[in-house]
Amino acid sequence: MRKLLLSMAALPLVIGGLSVSASADGINILDNFKVKGQIRPRFENVDDGSATTANANAYTARTKLSATADLLGVDGLTATIGGIAVSNFGAHGYNNAGSTVYTDGTLPYSVVKDPQDAMISNAEINYTVNNTTLHAGRGQVNLDNQRFIGTVGWRQLERSYDSLFVANNSIKNLSVLAAWVYGYAGVTNTTTVDTNTVLLHAAYTIMPELKVTAYDYMIANTHDTYGIALTGKINAGPAKLNYRAEYAGQGDATMEKGTQVAGVTGKADADYYNFDLGANINGILAGVNYEVFSGANGTETNFTTPLATGHKFNGWADVASSANGGLIDTNVRLGYKAPGFGKLLAVYHDFKADVATAAIGDDKGSELDLVYVNKIPGVNNLKGLVKYANFSKGKVAGTTNDVQKVWVGLDYKFSVN
Repeated sequence: MRKLLLSMAALPLVIGGLSVSASADGINILDNFKVKGQIRPRFENVDDGSATTANANAYTARTKLSATADLLGVDGLTATIGGIAVSNFGAHGYNNAGSTVYTDGTLPYSVVKDPQDAMISNAEINYTVNNTTLHAGRGQVNLDNQRFIGTVGWRQLERSYDSLFVANNSIKNLSVLAAWVYGYAGVTNTTTVDTNTVLLHAAYTIMPELKVTAYDYMIANTHDTYGIALTGKINAGPAKLNYRAEYAGQGDATMEKGTQVAGVTGKADADYYNFDLGANINGILAGVNYEVFSGANGTETNFTTPLATGHKFNGWADVASSANGGLIDTNVRLGYKAPGFGKLLAVYHDFKADVATAAIGDDKGSELDLVYVNKIPGVNNLKGLVKYANFSKGKVAGTTNDVQKVWVGLDYKFSVN
C-alpha cells in the first residue's frame, strides 16, 4: 500500500522526466502528454435505523491522476497510466464493508462503502485508426446509461475494468462494441476479481427522436442479460422531451470461469422493464419513471445487475433492491436548472415487490431524495454538492428500517496538456 501511494505521489515527477528523456534513436517513445486529475473531498452521514449500529460519519477524499501520451510516434496509438487513492484522514467513524469493524465504544458504526485504499485505475493502450478503436488493459467502462455496466463513480473508489475491446462507428449513426472483460477491481476493495465476461453493445440513431440500442452482457457464472432500448429527444415548443422504453431478459450463463462462484448457479430466468419520460421547460425539470425487476417465482429468478452503477437509479439511500421478490420502482422527479443557479432536484420513489407474499405483502417502502449542485464562484472546474436521502421503511425483508443519509462535498477536476 505504501509503495502504491508513493508511486502515485511521484507520478507528476515521472511524467516530467519522461517528457524529456522518453526517446530512443530519434523516435519518441512517449510524446504529447495530457494529464487529468480530480480531487473530491466528501462528508457522508448515515443513520441506518438499526438499534444495533451507531450513526456513521465518514470524511473521505478521492484523488485521481492519469497521464495519456502518444506511443512510439504511431498515429492513433496512445498509452494511459493512472491511479486512484481514497483517504479518510485517520477518521474511523464508519465501517467500509471490510473485515475490520469500528465501533463508537459500544456499537459498530453504520456502513459507508468508501474504504481508505489505493489502486492503479488505468494501465491501458488504445489504438484508433479510421473509425475503429482497439483497447487493451485497465480502464473505465460505462455502457449506455450504466444500468448494467458501469464504474460506480459515485463511490470514492471507482471501479476499473481489465478488458480487451474493439469499438467501431464506420457506418453513419451506428456504433458497435465487443469486449472481453477478464477482471475488475474497486468500489469496496482493490482486490481484482477474475472473470470471463463478454460484452456486446450496438446503438443506431435513426433520427434525434429515435435511437435503438441492443446489447448482450454475458457475465461469467452468473447470467446473460440481453435487451433493447428505444430512446430519443423531442422538441415540443418550449418543452424539450426525452424518453426511454426498455426491455431486458436474463438467461443461463454462457460464459464460465473456473470454479463456480459460491451461491451462484449460473441459471437465470428473469425480466426487466423500464419506461421513462422527462421534460425540460425553460429550466424546469420534470419526469416520471416506472422500472420493474422480476422476482423469483417458481422457476423464475430475481433480475440482478451485479456490474451496474446502481446508486443513480433506485433511490440514493441504496436500500431498495431486487432481492426478496424483485422490485417495482415508480418514481417522479421535479427540479430546476439554470446557469448561475446550478441544479436543484427532488425525486420521490414508491417501492413494491414484484412477487408478494401472503404474510408480508409487497411493501418495500418509499424514499425522498434531494440534491443541489452548483459551480463554486471564483474557481474554475470546482463544484459543490449537498445531497439527502430519506428512506421510509416497508414490510419486505431488507427494507424494514428507516434510513437517512446526508452528503456534503466538493469536486475539482483539472487537466494539463
